[in-house]
Amino acid sequence: MMELEAKIIKISTQNIAYYESSGEGKTIFLIHGNSSSGRSYVNQLQGELGEMYHLIAMDLPGHGLSDVAAAPEVTYSLPGYAAAVVEVAEALDASEAIFVGWSLGGHILLEAVDQLTDAQGIVIFGTPPIANDPPDLEKAFLPHSALSLGFTLELTQEDMLAYVTTFFRPEIEEIPELFLEDIALTDGQARAHLGASINPDGYQDEIEVVGNMTIPLMIIHGEKEQLVNKDYIAELEMPTLWNGKIQFIADAGHAPHWEAPNKFNSLLTDFITNMQH
Repeated sequence: MMELEAKIIKISTQNIAYYESSGEGKTIFLIHGNSSSGRSYVNQLQGELGEMYHLIAMDLPGHGLSDVAAAPEVTYSLPGYAAAVVEVAEALDASEAIFVGWSLGGHILLEAVDQLTDAQGIVIFGTPPIANDPPDLEKAFLPHSALSLGFTLELTQEDMLAYVTTFFRPEIEEIPELFLEDIALTDGQARAHLGASINPDGYQDEIEVVGNMTIPLMIIHGEKEQLVNKDYIAELEMPTLWNGKIQFIADAGHAPHWEAPNKFNSLLTDFITNMQH
């Protein structure tokens, strides 16, 4: 695996780091999860998918190599992150991309759908669409002792390992170092303010968003997911859901793009190909 080289773009609020593949085909805009970075998509950026398509993976504000937010209470919320994603996509001439969001990244995309008016399609994984009032988190997520760490300001090394371990299938033998590096790089305020922003006025009702979506939506789910309840997602009304069903990946947990990249990349390719016909 080659070292990824970050590029920097300045938006209205701060500098944002991003990674780009060499492909010249359709643009695919990738958004990572809580306390991670664009590097989590290394298995997409490097290899056949990245050679075939123009992949862009940004570091969210306060994550990876992007600047810490100057106004954390504004930026570290679903609307704040959505605004950053929309601005970066516009600046990189990627507004007509297919947008892919992992976990928090998926929630950000659902927040941004009405601003991403030229998007060709949306892919979310590790993301249960949640209502606004009340959010019903107990149904959307599986009970896990480490879940609350994603909203905790200061994490010990032990906490970081516990949280990152939830990204993968339970029997994984070794946690990838990249994910531990990324959680250590993340501004703790990003977690704390995100947690505080999950209130009735803090974000769009995501169940309404997927119910009213007019562009194709693909949902991918690792069969050994430790955090997200697939049965909850399966009950939602999603009229533009690709092929009318959730796409499952065996032997993968919350991060199927990392654990089963061949299968994940194949699904993405099928979705992209389908969009172009």
